[in-house]
Amino acid sequence: MRNQLKAGAVLSYVALFINSVISILYTPIMLNLLGQSEYGLYSLGSSAAGYLGVLVFGLGNAVIRYTARFKALNDEEGCSNLYGMFLILYVSLGALALLAGTVLTLNSEHIFSNSLNPDELSKLKILMTIMVINISIGIGLGLFSVIVLAHEKFIFQKLISIANSVLSPLVMLPLLLIGYGSIMMAIVTTVINILYFIISIYYCFRVLKIKITFKKFESGILKEIIVFSSFIFINLVIDKIYWSTDQIILGIYSGTIAISIYTIGASFTGYFSGFSSAISNVFLSKVSGMVIKDVSDKEISELFIRIGRVQFIIISFALSGFLIFGQEFIILWVGNAYTSSYIIAALILVPMIIPLIQSMGGIILQAKNKQKFQTYTYLSVAIANVFLSIFFVKWWGPIGCALATAIAFTVGNIFIMNIYYWKKIGINIPKFWKNILFMSFPLFISISVGYVTNNLFITNNWFILFSKIIVFSFIYIFLMWCISMNRYEKELIIVPIINIINKVRKKSYRNQINY
Repeated sequence: MRNQLKAGAVLSYVALFINSVISILYTPIMLNLLGQSEYGLYSLGSSAAGYLGVLVFGLGNAVIRYTARFKALNDEEGCSNLYGMFLILYVSLGALALLAGTVLTLNSEHIFSNSLNPDELSKLKILMTIMVINISIGIGLGLFSVIVLAHEKFIFQKLISIANSVLSPLVMLPLLLIGYGSIMMAIVTTVINILYFIISIYYCFRVLKIKITFKKFESGILKEIIVFSSFIFINLVIDKIYWSTDQIILGIYSGTIAISIYTIGASFTGYFSGFSSAISNVFLSKVSGMVIKDVSDKEISELFIRIGRVQFIIISFALSGFLIFGQEFIILWVGNAYTSSYIIAALILVPMIIPLIQSMGGIILQAKNKQKFQTYTYLSVAIANVFLSIFFVKWWGPIGCALATAIAFTVGNIFIMNIYYWKKIGINIPKFWKNILFMSFPLFISISVGYVTNNLFITNNWFILFSKIIVFSFIYIFLMWCISMNRYEKELIIVPIINIINKVRKKSYRNQINY
């Protein structure tokens, strides 16, 4: 079990790295072969159909929770009945997604008729049909991939996920090169996802030896599941509103090229979120234990500040580098047509850094079971973001949508939640900000030096860009190490290096003796 956890954690970072590398290498080739307009059309179809994904209703977390309960009781029959009930729920929600998706697809020409021409509308219908089928199957058969997680088979799950990420571009690139377009991309994605679920089903029945029965329907458990999943469902809706609605609004008012430009800019948020969650998610069990032991608010505040400082060192490094070199990177990466994507990314990322370095706040709220206020706040702000985006898009197009998202982040995730953490949860927010402001001096110096250096040397190839990034990185790391980092943060770097050196020395010593 411990090996599964360790290997699963390592494979999570491997998957994050592989997905990032594949995205950076594959995206410019795909854009060049598809064209700006068709990529925007594909993104629009994906965003519109993607709303159906919320119909999974957060059942995955419930499957994991109740599987753990029945396994602890050694109740195999109860677990089999539970899976039978969940399978009925999953298949029913998959059928509902197919029905809702069909209605959405049939009405797509009315929704997007103002900005898309007849050929684009026709292709969008085909894309949405394929994507709706993909999502419906994913929901209907989603139980089996969750069962793998519920049985804590993290290695298998992560390896399949990595294989899925690698297989898609490997299959797609030859097809794009011989002339196929976005419709073939949607078909390939659907086929690979179906293959993924077939493998998961096989693993569940042949390796895990699960049984699914329909003998007893526990109405009491069903009510618990609905209550438990309701807030997860709301968070899924919030996530879709934040990260998919802007593409829909642009599809209604601006057209496919604007969607393409916005999608490239917004794609950088995924990388930054990955940096943050990779650190904070591992602390859920520790925080839960602290809450159970009823530790003081001061101890929880210290953990919040300590983890926030570490996240700030990493994320501010990435953000400052992007602010200095991001525009040149995007031009070299996907071309001059996407220059505006830099502004879009910067507008979203600058305010986004605060909730990212405070992601421990959400973990603390989960541990204390006080996430209701956060959920309602994010939902209200997400809805306000939609109205602001509709208002701004008419003036500034995709940049207007990014500006609306930035305002929403600032109001909800920064001002409102910081006050709530301070006044209601007891986290020492003033002390947190004193730490962050002190740590920001090396950041501002690095950005200033970086801008001067960047303007001295014009970037017209990858070698010059990476050379400037390396120089900037040394400046940032040196200043942060000398001015801002405390002993704990330095030991996070020094101790693993010393351990590696000692292991290498011991291995070398053994080899000499054996020789």
